[in-house]
Amino acid sequence: MARVVVDVMLKPEILDPQGQAIARKLPQMGYDGVVAVRQGKRFEVELEGEADEEALERVGQIAESLLANPVIENYEIRVI
Repeated sequence: MARVVVDVMLKPEILDPQGQAIARKLPQMGYDGVVAVRQGKRFEVELEGEADEEALERVGQIAESLLANPVIENYEIRVI
């Protein structure tokens, strides 16, 4: 059994209001020096068998069609 992580983040050119709200709040909480925050999503996918090229391609199709909105989000797949 293999475990694959799909990290989904807004593309850099897309505004991230939730990340901006967090960044504004941090100094009020005593956390200085943070310039920016971007908020994203993490998915852990467990696969039967090994995380070979075919399995990772299938996870990419899942990410493209269900986990991420490719118009405004990028995703990265990695095996853990």
